[in-house]
Amino acid sequence: MPVLTRLIPSPVVVDIRPGALDDLGCVLADERVSHSGKLAVAVSGGSGARLRERLAPSLPGASWYEVGGGTLDDAVRLAGAIKAGHYDAVVGLGGGKIIDCAKFAAARVGLPLVAVPTNLAHDGLCSPVATLDNDAGRGSYGVPNPIAVVIDLDVIREAPVRFVRAGIGDAVSNISAIADWELAHRVKGEKIDGLAAAIARQAGEAVLRHPGGVGDTDFLQVLAEALVLSGIAMSVSGDSRPSSGACHEINHAFDLLYPRRAAAHGEQCGLGAAFAMYLRGAHEESAYMAGVLRRHGLPVLPEEIGFSTQEFVRAVEFAPQTRPGRYTILEHLDLTTDQIKDIYADYVKAIGS
Repeated sequence: MPVLTRLIPSPVVVDIRPGALDDLGCVLADERVSHSGKLAVAVSGGSGARLRERLAPSLPGASWYEVGGGTLDDAVRLAGAIKAGHYDAVVGLGGGKIIDCAKFAAARVGLPLVAVPTNLAHDGLCSPVATLDNDAGRGSYGVPNPIAVVIDLDVIREAPVRFVRAGIGDAVSNISAIADWELAHRVKGEKIDGLAAAIARQAGEAVLRHPGGVGDTDFLQVLAEALVLSGIAMSVSGDSRPSSGACHEINHAFDLLYPRRAAAHGEQCGLGAAFAMYLRGAHEESAYMAGVLRRHGLPVLPEEIGFSTQEFVRAVEFAPQTRPGRYTILEHLDLTTDQIKDIYADYVKAIGS
């Protein structure tokens, strides 16, 4: 009997622990990553640049490139700068914008990427997607998974705590996203990748159910692992479905309708997930999720991130337009403005003030 299987695109190295950066040189010396030590290291002007002094002595063959921001133009410029360097790999060292620029540039020149995030703001650190600002607003570009991911929890602790909170919101929103995927399967016959769904769901549940807080090393370990697993789940399924449903549609609506006022991605996704769970009738689950988000200092009401009820209702109403073709609880219910207002009022009562 033949044994049928599939290959799962995933990093060859995942190192998540306090002090992991001390061994970055050893990771990069792995012949699967770099056989010559010639590396292009993309850094930000902030956290990445500060780490350059610490890491440069252990990376004698590296060339360092400072990336100005997280735009498509920044990523194209980075690709142009490194394409003639005969490098073995690209290292993205910094926050999410730098990682995404490095992902895009590495894909453009055909090199593997090593992701070394300095915060845990969202699940893009190991996903097959680079999110970059462009002339039309913001675009998502398909790229290969990183060949290695190194997350030093000591470095994560040094980042502003709001980044950890945002990562919590993004991880927990997986639970709502999977519920939307299952709904699309029941109503529209959309195929579910069971492995991708299981990985993403368990990543979200691990963060949701963990009793620790943002200052606990064991909680940061679980959160970092959950964000990496969420990225791998997207690679398994071939799209963002395992981690993006109504929660992310609401997030995108905030970004598009109120671009100068939008909060962090994970903050908006966490709020969107708690409300989407309520929309689908999972009232106890919604209240529990909202309670956990509150415990970690995340918003569960729009006014907590500077939006009025009317603005939130508008965002929910507009949200389905952000992802044409994606079926979630928002498309399923097809709510009117007044219905959204009424359900939101009930949601506020259900989760308490």
